[in-house]
Amino acid sequence: MNIEVITKEDLQVLKQELINALKRDAENINKRWLRSAEVRKMFHISAGTLQNLRINGAIPFTKLGSTIFYEYDEIIKILQENKSA
Repeated sequence: MNIEVITKEDLQVLKQELINALKRDAENINKRWLRSAEVRKMFHISAGTLQNLRINGAIPFTKLGSTIFYEYDEIIKILQENKSA
């Protein structure tokens, strides 16, 4: 039987990591528009794959200058439509 000791410092680090993760999630929930990096992270895909999805019309986007934006609700809709049972 292995016994591991958890210190108060370990708990403080864990607490801070959880708080930071929750803050990031809350920021994304309140955002209406996402940038490419955020969408790639949600889909776990590369920049090239995301570009192919745009080119093929599989994912709607808005381009403002050189920045591409994706509507959060549309991304969630695509994820739900492609969910397997």
